[in-house]
Amino acid sequence: MMFLKTAEEIELMRKGADILTQVHKEVVTHVKPGITTAELDKIAETVIRDHNAIPSFKGYNGYPATLCTSVNEQVIHGIPSHYYLKDGDILSIDCGVYYQKHHTDAANTVPIGNISKELLNLLSQTKEALYLAIEKATTQHTIEDLGHTIEQHIKKHNYHVIKEYGGHGIGKHLHEEPHIPNYPTTQHQEKIKNGMVLAIEPIVSLGQPDIYEGSDGWTVQTKDLSPTAHYEHTIAIINNQPEILTKHL
Repeated sequence: MMFLKTAEEIELMRKGADILTQVHKEVVTHVKPGITTAELDKIAETVIRDHNAIPSFKGYNGYPATLCTSVNEQVIHGIPSHYYLKDGDILSIDCGVYYQKHHTDAANTVPIGNISKELLNLLSQTKEALYLAIEKATTQHTIEDLGHTIEQHIKKHNYHVIKEYGGHGIGKHLHEEPHIPNYPTTQHQEKIKNGMVLAIEPIVSLGQPDIYEGSDGWTVQTKDLSPTAHYEHTIAIINNQPEILTKHL
């Protein structure tokens, strides 16, 4: 079911998004070679709870952590661990905050130390695809238009979107309708409406898009070990236009 939000609900989500923004900014200040993803996870949880909020992901369908930390060829849902980040890695940091009975969700992919120009371009173009899709999130467009915008931009750079995952509505539930594929599909012709709150999140592979789920039951990675990038904003549709609630990028 699709839930349109009232102005009061969107204001609560703004406050939750402000907390989530602080989480991302604090975590990124600690990202460097030699730190573990488990250490970053503790930092994120501390910031969230210090703001009287709750990690959205922790315990969700049994997920064990506050962050999803996906390194290099890991696509999504990487569980924080004792892996030491090293120079040349890229790290997707995905986090959700539950505040005043509403969720917000945001992701960022950050370089560790010095990364190749090839990876820098992957990150840059994936982020650009996110912002191009957000520009299309007006009441003159459909959910399919968002996916078309993302895939069209990504294809120009000879990358591939990961089709098995996409964005989603968000609010009192972490995942609500509509699902937002990162590619065009006639199954998602819903008009964008005022009161929608959407988490838009392109997930893009440098190589082939084929993926598999690891033995931990969560971590998804590319079959050809190609690195991937992932960016996400929570946005609200107000007065026919998108407002970005999260401010971490």
